[in-house]
Amino acid sequence: MIIAIDGPAGVGKSTVAKLLAARLGCLYLDTGALYRAVAWKVLRSGIQPTDHEQVVKLLLSTSLHMEFNEGMAHVLIDGNSVTGELRTPEVTAAASLVSAIPRVREWLLPIQRQIGECGSVVAEGRDIGTRVFPTAPYKFFLDADATVRVERRHRELVAAGRGEAMEATYQDLSARDQRDRTRQIAPLIPAPDARLIDTSLLSPEQVVEQMMAAMSTEL
Repeated sequence: MIIAIDGPAGVGKSTVAKLLAARLGCLYLDTGALYRAVAWKVLRSGIQPTDHEQVVKLLLSTSLHMEFNEGMAHVLIDGNSVTGELRTPEVTAAASLVSAIPRVREWLLPIQRQIGECGSVVAEGRDIGTRVFPTAPYKFFLDADATVRVERRHRELVAAGRGEAMEATYQDLSARDQRDRTRQIAPLIPAPDARLIDTSLLSPEQVVEQMMAAMSTEL
């Protein structure tokens, strides 16, 4: 069983996907971590994330996969675990840029699908239901009011010790939305058969309850 969860930043995808995976006893697949891993290597190699040619060339000498241990995912790039190094501001910014490169998305596609063959998976990202797992039986697209999304993202940054002005957070999310929604391959859009959920006024637990109710009616 594969459950696909898509949506922009700040809608609570990661939190909801983790809760749902735990509730169902499924693996949790954060596809964003794979893009972050590529971005991590790009930065480590001294390559600019905007240099598409060099980024694509780097993929030729890169191996990337995920390992799951007691439900926890570990990202290994070239045989080394980099999970703990993927949430820095630098990697986050670079990941947003490299994820817009068509060849990077093509390269990661079979890796993501192979993970989906490991068992029942709750996968979250931006093109899960439209491209990665288009035949997934359960698809959800989460969205929220822009102001709510900015506030949530800002709280996350502050909690992680990376506080910044609210305006800077707004600009960052706006730029990210623009890249995600307008890229040539797999832009951020709901799958035609995805169930839309507005999370603006909902807690993560309430979103999970809506998902469980929706899936129970389709069984």
